Amino acid sequence: MAGVFDRLQNKIEDKKEEGGITALDLVDLPPSLRDIMRLMLRRLKMTYPELCAAVDKMPEKQRITYQALDSALNTLTRQFWLIRLGEGEQAIYKVNLRRKAGSNLKDNIWSSLGSKLEEE
Repeated sequence: MAGVFDRLQNKIEDKKEEGGITALDLVDLPPSLRDIMRLMLRRLKMTYPELCAAVDKMPEKQRITYQALDSALNTLTRQFWLIRLGEGEQAIYKVNLRRKAGSNLKDNIWSSLGSKLEEE
């Protein structure tokens, strides 16, 4: 019989395998990767030239080189933060958002309201 902690650990491992990110995950990223993810989250999908142009528009203090951008994009893709479609200048990057659990509220609320009305 699996304990509570074993089941919790299994859930955590399942989440890691799903890939994708949540807003809370951004806190753990190094500043340069976090800046790129903020750019990506504004548009959700960007081409490599669009990313280069966005990096050029960053404040000088935050701006990174194209070599550092390439390295960051490779890291973010390897860690499943981003999905890369294509290669090189033709690459398109998409944010890999984690699927959210559905809510049962809408189903339960109407049945609860209906049973309350029937009681009265």
